Amino acid sequence: MDDTRLHHELREAALAHRPDRARILARVERGLAAPAFEARPRPRARWTVRRWAAVAAVTAAVAGAVGLAGTMTATAPPDRPTTPATAPLPAPGPAARATATINPGSNRWWAQSDLGVTTGSPVTGLVVELRIARTAGVVSTGHWRTRPAGDFTVTVTEEPGALVYRWTLKEGRALPPGPHVFAAQYNHPEGVRDASSDTYGVTLTAPDGGRTTLRGDFG
Repeated sequence: MDDTRLHHELREAALAHRPDRARILARVERGLAAPAFEARPRPRARWTVRRWAAVAAVTAAVAGAVGLAGTMTATAPPDRPTTPATAPLPAPGPAARATATINPGSNRWWAQSDLGVTTGSPVTGLVVELRIARTAGVVSTGHWRTRPAGDFTVTVTEEPGALVYRWTLKEGRALPPGPHVFAAQYNHPEGVRDASSDTYGVTLTAPDGGRTTLRGDFG
C-alpha cells in the first residue's frame, strides 16, 4: 500500500471516530481526586520539661481566670436575708471586791454591820445596799461611810423582812480607787445577834460604762 492510500484511510478513520465523552470526563475526575503524593507522617515533637511547664502555667492561668469570672458574676438572690452585724461586747466593769463584817465595837444591845468595798480604778456610778434581816427587836439607829456625805444620796427603808440601807453616788461625783467602808447601825435585843441572814449588793460603773456587780452575806 502506497503512502497516499494510507493517509487517505487514516483520514477516513479519524473522521469516522466518535469519542466517548462521558468516559473521558470520568477519567479526568478520577485523576483530579487522586492525591498527588502520599502524605508522609510528621515526626512527633519531643516534649521537654520546659514545654510541659509552659502548658501547665497556661492551664492554671486559664482556670484561675474562669474561676475569678465566676466569682465576680455570682450574685446573691434578691430575697436572701442579710446576716445581722455582731453586737459589740460590753466594756469590762471596774475591778472591785467586797468584804462584810460585824464591827468589833458592837455590843450586846447594839451593832454595826460594815461593808468594805475596794476599787482598783475610778468609779463614776455606785449603789451600795445592805439588807439587815428584821429579827426580833431590830431598829435602825443610823448609818456611816468613809466618803464625804455630800457625795451620796442615802435612804433607810423598812421592808417586811429587812431594814434596807442604800447609798447612791450622786451624778457628777466619782469614787477614787482604794478601800471604802459603808456601815449600817441598829439596836437589837440583848445578846449576840445572828447576822447570817444579812446580805449586801454593790453595783459599780466605770467611766466607759462597764459595770460590775458584787453580792454576798454576813454569814
